[in-house]
This record gives sequence, C-alpha cells and structure tokens, in this order.
Amino acid sequence: MDFGAVLQTNPPSARTVQLARLAEDHGFSHVWTFDSHLLWQEPYVIYSKILAETRKVIVGPMVTNPATRDWTVTASTYATLNEMYGNRTICGIGRGDSAVRVTGGEPTTLKTLRESVHVIRELANSRSVEYNGATLQFPWSHGSSLDVWVAAYGPLALKLAGEVGDGFILQLADLDIAEWMITTVRNAAATVGRDPLSVKFCVAAPMYIGPDTPESVAHMRDQCRWFGGMVGNHVADIVAKYGADSNVPTALTDYIAGRADYDYNEHGRAGNTHTQFVPDEIVDRFCLLGTAEQHIEKLQKLKAIGVDQFAGYLQHDNKEETLRVYGETVIPAMSDHILAKS
Repeated sequence: MDFGAVLQTNPPSARTVQLARLAEDHGFSHVWTFDSHLLWQEPYVIYSKILAETRKVIVGPMVTNPATRDWTVTASTYATLNEMYGNRTICGIGRGDSAVRVTGGEPTTLKTLRESVHVIRELANSRSVEYNGATLQFPWSHGSSLDVWVAAYGPLALKLAGEVGDGFILQLADLDIAEWMITTVRNAAATVGRDPLSVKFCVAAPMYIGPDTPESVAHMRDQCRWFGGMVGNHVADIVAKYGADSNVPTALTDYIAGRADYDYNEHGRAGNTHTQFVPDEIVDRFCLLGTAEQHIEKLQKLKAIGVDQFAGYLQHDNKEETLRVYGETVIPAMSDHILAKS
C-alpha cells in the first residue's frame, strides 16, 4: 500500500513545503493538496517548490476541477512540471466543490468531467487531442507522463471513474462504503472492456495518532469532525439527485439529515462551527483515529478490499507526530517484508 499526505496550502507556503519534505522523509510516496484558489494559496506554484526540495515524492491536487481552470492550461502545467522535475505529478479531479461554489458557481456535469479527463491526460502525456474543433499538442513536450484519478461518490460518477479513470479517489474510510464503491467502479471498468484491476484505488481521510483514552478520543474527533461536513456537501448533492431511497448505501446518506447551511469560509478547518451535526460514529467510521495499532488494523482491512493508497488529511493540531508515527510504525507494518537471507 502507498501512503499520501493531504495538505492545505495555507500561508506561509514554506510551512506546506516543510510538511511535504517531512512526509517524504517518513516514507510517504505522495503529497496531495486542496485546490481552492480563493480559500488557500495557489497549489501549482507550491508544487514546483516541493518538487525542487524533495527527491521522489509525487504531487497533485485532491482535487482539481474542470470549471475554474482551462483544461489546456492545466495540462501544460503538468507537462512543464514533469519536464522540470521528472514525471512526479498526478492529477486528482472531480466535478468541483469549494473552488466553484465560493465563486458562485456549481459543480460541472459528468459529461464535462469526462471530456476534461481526456483532454488533460492526452496533452499531459505528450499526445495530441481533439479540442474545440482543432487538433492540439504541446510541441515542446516529450515523454511527459500523467495519471488522472477521478474523485466520485454518486452512482454515475463512480461509473465514469471506472470507465475513464487511471485511479479512483474516495474521500472517506468507511469499510462498507469503500467496498461498495470499489465494486461499483470495477464493474464499470469491466463493462467497457478495461481490466478492473488496472484502476488504482485511493482512500483519503483524516489520520490522527493519539492515545486510546476518553479525553484523547474526544479531542481527535473534534479535530476531524470537519471532514464529515465536507463529505456531506457531496452527499447532499447525491440525495438531491437520486433521492433518499437510491441504491447508494444509507451508511453514507443518513447522517446528513441534520445538516444545515455550510460555510465555506471554514471549509476543511478543524474546530469549525457548522459541522456539529456530524455524529461521533461518522467521525470514527470516516477517519483513522487512535493508536498506531488501531490505524494498522483499519488499514489492513482497507488493503484487503483492494485499496492501493491511503492518503491522510493533516488538518489538525498533531501533524508532525502523526507523520512520525506513520513513518516509524504504520508504514513499515503495511509494507511487504523481504528477508535478507532465507
């Protein structure tokens, strides 16, 4: 299993770069960031600095969208970073949430998402593509390589991820929901003749290392409760489109019954005031909280159902310690063990 760290590009940018270096030092293979250009600093600029100050780590957004950025500009950015630093980028993409809603827009259609995945991937892989009635290609790009991973929750978006995604991003760590979504994506891939196992699966959720005491557990839950509110935005879209009685697991949809208005000024922030509707049970199911042993136990279950990467959000007050314990205990425990002599 690969491991990623998910960061916000809060100022100072040097802090984001520092955490990215620390993640690589502790064995993380990926560094992801939010992509919401009004709420936080511009991530692609910071990626260049991260890549310059690291050796192997792969960087990308979790997630970008087709609405706020021109697709050809997005592809050019990736191809340029790949030329500068070697092929160390990845594109996570979805229909859009905070980046579009803060500016008064709406998530894109799935048709637009599908088209953008194709255009970005072809151009960023040094290939030509048909776009707006013309054949386009970067004449300066040679050997660039980019995987595009699709973030999804709803049935049609999961179908799209299986049909066109190099990978699938699920932003929650509930085992039952993850298993249902992985099965749905793999079935969609098989239906269009793709190898279902060729689609990589990333589960992304807050990770917080702390002792298993009542006081510590309460604190960890409060630090990570924001995540249920963020996921709730997408769940509310699903319920609005498909109704409460769709085939989407009720384990995903039921908890938003008490959801009120959402304040994007507090989006993705620990201690925000508008996610108190998220019950403790959801925090426990959606996140990884507790001792290293408790993290390892849940990660082993995720790996068993087909998860290739766990990407841990670090929007809390225990970033360095969580990275340290993952590097010294969790990641080694999840690695394949090879004997020097047998």
